[in-house]
Amino acid sequence: MNIDDEYKKDTLEVADIKKILGCGINQAYKLVNSGAFHVLRVGRRIKVPKDSFYTWYKGQGQEH
Repeated sequence: MNIDDEYKKDTLEVADIKKILGCGINQAYKLVNSGAFHVLRVGRRIKVPKDSFYTWYKGQGQEH
């Protein structure tokens, strides 16, 4: 299965980021809270716009 088939939604959750990067859940939360890309908080859930994440992932995001 192609990884893009699994991520057809517009937002990612922390578990999705963990899976994409192959890191631990704690590291994924640290990254989400680092300010490296745009994050939406919906109640207790954290949503990351897919475009924002992949812009960062490709090295085109904010520099910290």
